[in-house]
Amino acid sequence: MKASVNTDGCISCALCVDVCPKVFHFNGDGKSEAIAGDIPDDSVQSAENARNNCPVSVIDIH
Repeated sequence: MKASVNTDGCISCALCVDVCPKVFHFNGDGKSEAIAGDIPDDSVQSAENARNNCPVSVIDIH
């Protein structure tokens, strides 16, 4: 499983970074982005929580 963030719609609220710091972080533009690799097994649930609670629905998990 991988995560991705549509940075064009990201409002930098930090919810995903707070909920799942192993997967999400801020890039140089202050927008959230996901790690390039697979979501670690111990972070799948928190990544899904971040996706489900993103106020602008820009997180995809596939």
